[in-house]
Amino acid sequence: MNKKQERAAGEAPPLRPWDLPRFRNWLAVARVHQLWKKVFGEAIAPLGIQVAHYDVLANIAHVPGLTQQALAEKLLVGRSAMSMLLPELERRGLIERRPDETDRRVRRLWLTPQGTKLTDEAMAIHVARLEAMMEVLSDTECDAVGEMMRRIATALAR
Repeated sequence: MNKKQERAAGEAPPLRPWDLPRFRNWLAVARVHQLWKKVFGEAIAPLGIQVAHYDVLANIAHVPGLTQQALAEKLLVGRSAMSMLLPELERRGLIERRPDETDRRVRRLWLTPQGTKLTDEAMAIHVARLEAMMEVLSDTECDAVGEMMRRIATALAR
């Protein structure tokens, strides 16, 4: 008996993602994520950086002296991604990798003055694009979306 005949004998067809009532909402979140990367990437392209570069620079600006490992964990990327991005940003004079004062095996990340200037310019673009994107929501709606996404992230991290 083939699979069609088995289903004809009373078995339900296998579930597909689009059969689920929540698929439409998941798809909306995924689409916003992809559109954001596209829109933001286009906005910062004139600065000569990509979204991955910005993520590194902004995180170092937020936590100066961040370790390479902590940065990789925060960005949810592996060592291979860091081993490609960091040397490039260092060659461009945007970041410095310095040994930790207490553990020479650990490398800490710092923005250079040129990196700080570029990051500030990119952050201004980020803030403007973020505000434009989120202005379609009230503060209450925005808070609700954030809370829901944090709950989903917690569930995924289990």
